Amino acid sequence: MADLHDLRARWTRALTAARPGDGPDPAPYADRLLTQWAEPHRKYHTVDHLAAVLRHIDTLVGHAEDPELVRLAAWFHDAVYRPDRSENEERSAAQAERALSEAGLSQDGTAEVARLVRLTVTHDPHEGDTNGEVLCDADLAVLAGDPEEYAAYAAAVREEYAFVPDDTFRTGRAAVLRQLLDLPRLFRTPYGAKEWESRARENLAAELELLTA
Repeated sequence: MADLHDLRARWTRALTAARPGDGPDPAPYADRLLTQWAEPHRKYHTVDHLAAVLRHIDTLVGHAEDPELVRLAAWFHDAVYRPDRSENEERSAAQAERALSEAGLSQDGTAEVARLVRLTVTHDPHEGDTNGEVLCDADLAVLAGDPEEYAAYAAAVREEYAFVPDDTFRTGRAAVLRQLLDLPRLFRTPYGAKEWESRARENLAAELELLTA
């Protein structure tokens, strides 16, 4: 289970480092976000997922041009999450724009965070977009877990979509897996390409085979 005290401290460090001067108390912003991440309908997109993405960013941080902005984007990338909606990333980006502007982040910094959040729709950053590469790799790192970890991830995703009939879910989930497998590279950072790419593709292919058998 994620350490909420540690997460609040991480938020405060990231926001304080990223904004140009003093601003409002970071704590209420962290608390609001953590409340969103703890919504009861979430089974995979939870506080634990947020904590995992932040840890993966720590691993990849040397690749990012603006690591604190990437960390802030991680906090917002699934801030709004409803599995029955398709505009979650856009709503999350809009929330980032409102909250971070109010919290004292610069206009450019706020725009970059929102851009990164929107990038998680496709997980397909342009070559040389080092901030985007780090955020997308960190978000997709779950795909490279060991078989037990990956099975738990897949089960949690299915639980989030419990309202969807099995046949419909299998069809939709298979399309998502094919979209990921069709990417030239799942991971764009040197570390991700070396450590996560092959295992992730094996996991995705295995799940796809189960879904379409």
